[in-house]
Amino acid sequence: MIQPLANMSLSRTLPCLLLLGLPSLLPGTPSASEIAETVLAHAPRIPAAEWDITDFGAKGDDQRDDLPALRRALRTAHEAGGGRVRVPAGVYSLHGPVVLLSGVELHLDRNATLSFSPDPDNYLPPVLTRWEGTLLFNYSPLIYAYQATDIALTGQGTIDGNGEEVFSTWRERQKEDQQRLRQLGSRDGAPPQERLFGAGHFLRPSMVQFFGCHRVRVADLTFKDSPFWVIHPVFSRYVHITGVTIDSHLLNNDGVNPDSSSHVLIEHSRFRTGDDAVAIKSGRDHEGRTLGLRSENIVVRHCHFEKVHNGVAIGSEMSGSVRQVHVHDCTVGEGRNLLYFKSNLDRGGIVEDVHVSNITVDTATVSLVRFMTNYHSWRGEHHPPVFRRFLVENITCRKASRFGLWLEGHPDSPLRDIVLRNIRIEQGARPLRLRPGDDVRLERVLINGQSIDLSDAEDPATPADLMP
Repeated sequence: MIQPLANMSLSRTLPCLLLLGLPSLLPGTPSASEIAETVLAHAPRIPAAEWDITDFGAKGDDQRDDLPALRRALRTAHEAGGGRVRVPAGVYSLHGPVVLLSGVELHLDRNATLSFSPDPDNYLPPVLTRWEGTLLFNYSPLIYAYQATDIALTGQGTIDGNGEEVFSTWRERQKEDQQRLRQLGSRDGAPPQERLFGAGHFLRPSMVQFFGCHRVRVADLTFKDSPFWVIHPVFSRYVHITGVTIDSHLLNNDGVNPDSSSHVLIEHSRFRTGDDAVAIKSGRDHEGRTLGLRSENIVVRHCHFEKVHNGVAIGSEMSGSVRQVHVHDCTVGEGRNLLYFKSNLDRGGIVEDVHVSNITVDTATVSLVRFMTNYHSWRGEHHPPVFRRFLVENITCRKASRFGLWLEGHPDSPLRDIVLRNIRIEQGARPLRLRPGDDVRLERVLINGQSIDLSDAEDPATPADLMP
């Protein structure tokens, strides 16, 4: 297993990452269609050659470990200049991580399943990864690509993380490691090569992680039972995720997490997730602000969020900033906070130029739209986040069980230029919760059949009677 950047300090990591073609610093706000066209124009360049993993000894009988055969096939394709590695129907037991290599597409036929071992020791030695916004060496993601170019993960098959068996028990045991990692990422912490976790620790690995990759496609697969976040592009550019089904219900099973990544298109996909369906991130606290690597030029369109913990979110790890995000033409069955923008005073960072439009929701069990600047786990710093230039329009919702719209900036950094337009909530228990001083404009907002304006707002000082 590769162990990248083992001796690299944070100061040396930053210029290396910048060379990967990370988020552009150029001005301008491209439209959703312009961003999508750019992503599609940078599709992976993969030759037509093909290899079948059964030719390398894979059996697909759910008995033997087929990982050695799959690794041989991937390596052969890579060394030949690239092509498709095909996985025919069958259940392929894998006792360790799959490492994707440049120029190679891993394609699962219909009725093909990659079934990953539930044994954490199979995902050692540790590799460089990012966990809740902080760099470290930890258990390898189940499918991992490091600084790869032109890679794809496609097909009508299934990827089963078997996270329920062992990794699901780690959330109750992770707190000590979680707090230690956050301290190591602070101003007085340690460089990434000294943040060694893995054996004896309890930080769950992501299911699929693209770390510093360029021209990536994930298409048509079903992902289920992930140990942690499901699809996690980190420091990556030109990422296209289309036609996938994510059916993973453990807490922290975020569906897709673009993290300090640029030009990401998520479309035509279905989500049933135990946490945020899509959560856009850019690093945590001091380290995130120091790296300053934004997520930007991101489009989420034509997706269905069937039953999710939360819908489309930005944050809470957004210290490197987020901008130029478009979410449009999506449907939601049920979730807590369906459009959720979250942070706290440890984060800092700026979230700006966000456009959400044409969303149809059945039930929001907490709120349809929520801005939150006091997200949990505050460690006592004072870096108020900035949320500005949001347009949320053409949204319909049958029922918002607790709040219709819940917007709460920080007194030292009020919400700025937030426009909510053409929003209709048929049933909203408490229509509008808004902190005085936040710059919010309501245009044609209808809740419980009544036109709502700022005079109808409930002050957040009023008890909310619910947990965040």
